[in-house]
Amino acid sequence: MDSKVVKISTARPRAKTYYERWMDKEGVPIVEGFGVTDVRNIALKHWKRLACDGAYLQLRGVEGITGVYVGKIAPGGTLHPERHLYEKVIYIIQGEGVAEIQQRDRVPQNIRWRAGSLFSPPLNSLHRLMNYGNEPAIFLAVTTAPMVLDHYHNEQFVFTSDFSFNDRYDGEATYFEPTNERYLATNNRQWIWETNFIPDARNAQIDAQEQKGAGVNITQFEISNNTLIGHLAEWPVGRYHKAHFHGGGAVLVVLRSEGYSLMWPNHLGTRPYEKGFGDQVVRVDWVPGSVFSPPTNWFHQHFNTGPEAALQLALRCGSQKFPLGIRVAPIRAGVYTSVKEGGTLIEYGDEDPAIRQTYEAELARKGIAPNLNYDAAANDD
Repeated sequence: MDSKVVKISTARPRAKTYYERWMDKEGVPIVEGFGVTDVRNIALKHWKRLACDGAYLQLRGVEGITGVYVGKIAPGGTLHPERHLYEKVIYIIQGEGVAEIQQRDRVPQNIRWRAGSLFSPPLNSLHRLMNYGNEPAIFLAVTTAPMVLDHYHNEQFVFTSDFSFNDRYDGEATYFEPTNERYLATNNRQWIWETNFIPDARNAQIDAQEQKGAGVNITQFEISNNTLIGHLAEWPVGRYHKAHFHGGGAVLVVLRSEGYSLMWPNHLGTRPYEKGFGDQVVRVDWVPGSVFSPPTNWFHQHFNTGPEAALQLALRCGSQKFPLGIRVAPIRAGVYTSVKEGGTLIEYGDEDPAIRQTYEAELARKGIAPNLNYDAAANDD
C-alpha cells in the first residue's frame, strides 16, 4: 500500500476582535488601507444607529487602539443621541451646526460648530449633533472604542451605562468656552494647550517646536480630561519634517496644503533606499481632507509640496495629564531625540540622501524653491 504524506497547514486566519465584529454589524462601509486621499469622497451608506450616512476607516496604523469613522448629516438633520464608555474626539470637515451635550441630571449645553471645529463629548455624556446649515455636514470621529469594546465585549454595557464621570465633566457652564491656557510639558520640549473646544483648528495658535524640523510648530492639546488627545503641526512652504517613529493608533488629518508622507518599518534602518529597500517604503500623497495612520514603529516623514504652510491634525492617545501605561512603558528617549542617542528621530544629516533629492525634485516640478538650510537644521537638538 502506497503511503502518502499528508500536509497539515498550521496557518489559521486571525479571529476577528469584538470591535471588528461589531463594525461588521453596523451596516456601513469599512474602508481599509494606510489612508484615504479625501474623506469627503469616500462611499457612505445610511447608518441606522446614528441617523446619518457614514463609513468606518480601518486604517493600517490604528491597530486596535483607536477607531475612526466619517459621518455625513443632511441639511436640517439631527443624529440620534448616544452615550458610551469610550472617548471620542470630533473634527468638523464641512458644514455648521450645534452639538448638544448633557451630563446626567444637568442642564444640556450647546456648542456651535463650523468647519474646522474640534471638540470631545466628555466620557459617557449624552450627546448629539445637529446640522443647522443648508449643505451636508461632514465630520470625522476618532475614538477609543476598539480598546473598550474588545475589553468588555459587551455592547449593552458600553452603550447603556448611566454612570456619570463627574470628575471629568459636571455640567460646568464654562466647560466648553474656548481657552488659551498653555504650559510647557514636564519634558520641557512641547507646549500643552488645555481646552475643551477649538472653534477653528485651521487658524489656531501653534507653538514653535523645531526639534521635529526647521520651522516646525507643534502644540499638543488636552481635551475633556481624556486619555485621547491630539496635536496640531504646522511647517512652512518648501520644508519637511524629520522622520521619526512611535507606537500605533495616531490618526493624521491634513487641514492645509498638499504634499506626501513616507513611511517604512524601522527595521529597514534610517537609509532604506541606500540599503536597497526602497520598494518597501510606502508613499501617501495628501491634500486637505486626507487621513492616514502610521503603523507601530514605522518611520514616517511629512513633506510640504504646496504653495502654503502645511497643517496637520493628529488625534492619538498620549495625554500628559492622564498617561497610559502602554504609551509610557517603552524605555526610550522619544521622538525629539536622535536615534543615535537612543531616541526615534532621524536628524536631517543622517537621513537617506534619496529622500532630500526626491523632495527637491518634487518642488522643482511645481516651481517651488526649497526653503531650508539643511546643514544648520541637521545640527538642531
